[in-house]
Amino acid sequence: MSAHGPMPKSAWIFPAIAVLLFAAVTATGYGFAPSPGGLVFAAVLLVILFGTVFAAVHHAEVIAHEIGEPFGTLLLTLAVTIIEVALIETIMLGDIEVPALARDTVFAVIMIVCNGLVGVCIFIGGLRYREQDFQVTGANIYLSMLFILATITLILPNYTLTTPGPVYSSAQLVFVSVVTILLYGVFLYTQTIRHRDYFVGDTAGREADAQRLPARLLALSIALLLLSLLAVVLLAKKFSLVVDAVIAAVGAPGALAGVVIALLILLPESVAAVAAARHNDLQKSINLALGSSLATIGLTVPAVAVVAYLLNKRLVLGLNGQEVVLLMLTFILSMLTFGTGRTNILFGLVHMVVFAIFVFMVFVP
Repeated sequence: MSAHGPMPKSAWIFPAIAVLLFAAVTATGYGFAPSPGGLVFAAVLLVILFGTVFAAVHHAEVIAHEIGEPFGTLLLTLAVTIIEVALIETIMLGDIEVPALARDTVFAVIMIVCNGLVGVCIFIGGLRYREQDFQVTGANIYLSMLFILATITLILPNYTLTTPGPVYSSAQLVFVSVVTILLYGVFLYTQTIRHRDYFVGDTAGREADAQRLPARLLALSIALLLLSLLAVVLLAKKFSLVVDAVIAAVGAPGALAGVVIALLILLPESVAAVAAARHNDLQKSINLALGSSLATIGLTVPAVAVVAYLLNKRLVLGLNGQEVVLLMLTFILSMLTFGTGRTNILFGLVHMVVFAIFVFMVFVP
């Protein structure tokens, strides 16, 4: 979604409908139940929620373009993080105890981004252009950040001695959260100021001469961004009821909830990343894809940790053995894919196969 041109109708219609839906459900005291009427409500809710998330990301991108870097990137990241944390915390604080939801969501984001989205972008770009180029240095920075953040949040909890099992002690959780935020902050500084050229492709600057947005439209985007975020937070409880009911009805494992949340928050950036690959701008695709995964770990995990600590909730972070194997495979494959600066359809296909394995293992572990 571009920050330029007229505002799409969906950018204000979905947030407005979301607020009205919440008001109607609250006024009538409607409680979701797995019935024909409940299924219709679930379908409507998902459509409205997806549309509202798209609207929030659109307005965040509009504002980010106007305020410039690094504040633009930070604003967009914070908007997505608020949505993700709201969904995770609402489900975690529901009637059913889900201590591993944050872990499942973060792991799903990494698998979807680094295998599914990256694979599709590289494959589509390879079909249209045979080979595509990108900045190796920028990709290496993304990967080094992703490897360290994923390791200390998803693997290391399995091997600590202070507390048994896949959890951190309170002191460890505080330390890891602080380190995670610090690393992500330095990464943002590197990406947007210090070494911005590492993350810029050959097609950058095509929109450099775009006109500034009028003040009234900028103010409208700010208001609609706040309304969109509020709408997502308000509907998060109903969304959690739908997710719980669907998982129980189909007999799916609890990890499916994390996959659903990951798909919801990644969809807007995924659409933009695939479109960039189709227009021979793989660098933008990489920035959108890998940047989304870093934001999820760098900000979402600390935010969830704070809430879990304040509410005295158990937070399971360590992956099981099967998931660790998939994560390590993703790390190795990513190093090979982004190590040369050029891609082709085979790289994309291999990533998509790993993603297919991940999805299959969610249902048949």
